[in-house]
Amino acid sequence: MGTFDALQAQLEQQEWPNIYLFKFIVPNENHHLAQVTALFDANSEITYHQSGNGKYVSISAKEVMLSATDIISVYERAALIPGIISL
Repeated sequence: MGTFDALQAQLEQQEWPNIYLFKFIVPNENHHLAQVTALFDANSEITYHQSGNGKYVSISAKEVMLSATDIISVYERAALIPGIISL
């Protein structure tokens, strides 16, 4: 059983394509921000919010996704980014 099996089962109950909101927290370093931003295409709506102490940034990205499998693929690639927290 994979890490994202429960999420995939839940997502497969929805109709696709659909807009999906991704949320991540990463250390406030340019290369971490660039790695997360690179997970999404140019049409995505991406917002950034710094933590109170400035050490972390929360990143929200809305993107039209074609399937539950496509969403899981984004989370799998995000999991390779050091220090990332997927919400």
